Amino acid sequence: MSHFTYKAKKSSGEIYSADHDAEDRYELYRMIRESGDELVSLQEKKTSRGLHLNISFTALSKHVKPIERINFARNLGSMLEAGLALSRALSVLERQTHDASLKAIIIELENDVNRGATFADALTKHPKVFPSIFVSMVHAGEQSGTLAESLKVIAVQLDSTHNLERRIRGALMYPAVIVTAMIIIAILMFIFVIPTLLKTFTELKVQLPFTTQIILNLSNLIQHDGLFVALGVIIVAGAFWWWSRRLAGKKLFHMLILHLPVIGSLVQEVNTARTSRTLSSLLGAGVDVVEAVMITKNVVQNVHFRSVLDKAAVAIKKGDPMSKVFNEYGKLYPVFFSEMLSVGEETGKTGEMLLGVARYYEEDIDQRTKDMSTIIEPFLMIVIGAAVGFFAISMIQPMYALVNAI
Repeated sequence: MSHFTYKAKKSSGEIYSADHDAEDRYELYRMIRESGDELVSLQEKKTSRGLHLNISFTALSKHVKPIERINFARNLGSMLEAGLALSRALSVLERQTHDASLKAIIIELENDVNRGATFADALTKHPKVFPSIFVSMVHAGEQSGTLAESLKVIAVQLDSTHNLERRIRGALMYPAVIVTAMIIIAILMFIFVIPTLLKTFTELKVQLPFTTQIILNLSNLIQHDGLFVALGVIIVAGAFWWWSRRLAGKKLFHMLILHLPVIGSLVQEVNTARTSRTLSSLLGAGVDVVEAVMITKNVVQNVHFRSVLDKAAVAIKKGDPMSKVFNEYGKLYPVFFSEMLSVGEETGKTGEMLLGVARYYEEDIDQRTKDMSTIIEPFLMIVIGAAVGFFAISMIQPMYALVNAI
């Protein structure tokens, strides 16, 4: 049982606020629609009746890997399509899976279904494993009698999102490893190698060039005040992390990312691809348009793209087309996206058009991440060469001075 605080609009246009207890948000949607009103906003708060202890084993379990969720949706959809009952299909999956966390969750799902709960309601008890898009598409599939097809679409959606994230991480992994290794090597040299060389130069009273003095000062700072430096870095990093979690910090930080060369356009395409594919999947499954937009907002990571989706939801409630809002924010969502969305709204094939947009940008992102990997390698070699060259010159110059003095 959940307690809901919501705002709704009457047929006369009057907006009112109310509280209501319901089993889930879908029951509340049905109640409001049956009364002839339109839901505007909703806040949910879990409640419990009586004093009881309700501890789920899965709440203490480890995070389920994305590939496990993908296989779960794909295999369950295939078994339902083959004619197996939902409870039996879940039992088969429970015996097949090797992931202990997912196995425990499937057992709970099977028990809930056997007790008469809908599959969507059973999934809502595990929000960390099954996101809102998963639950909404399952609910739509159960309502329309196309649960097997909905699960297959979910599998495709999750697989595409996982592959997109994996490609981006793969492109950034190589430079991250190289930069980390460079920092570690530099710190070790400042602590163990450079002090010995500089001690020799000081004892022989060699005049140190400016670049060598810079290295000497850095070495002394790390040796004598290394703990304070490390503590300062941790404090600054922690403060930046805290600031970036606040709304004002997110807005500024996300805007700065969008203005970075190469990275900014890639972030724009990633958010556009996620919006397109998620909306396409939800609309194709029969999810209400406003609900589909709000679920998509939770999938998109950049706060500025989320703001556009909020405005799109408001526009839909007013009766305006979605494409009108996206067209006004061409600096975030490309013109191609809004134009294809407009064509989809005019022809009644919004889901199909958005799927085409998603595929276009996903292919472009795939190629761009490959190009980034190719470009980053020589760029890193230049940076490493410059650092080594600076260090070599700083060390060799005092040696020449020493030789000339002899």
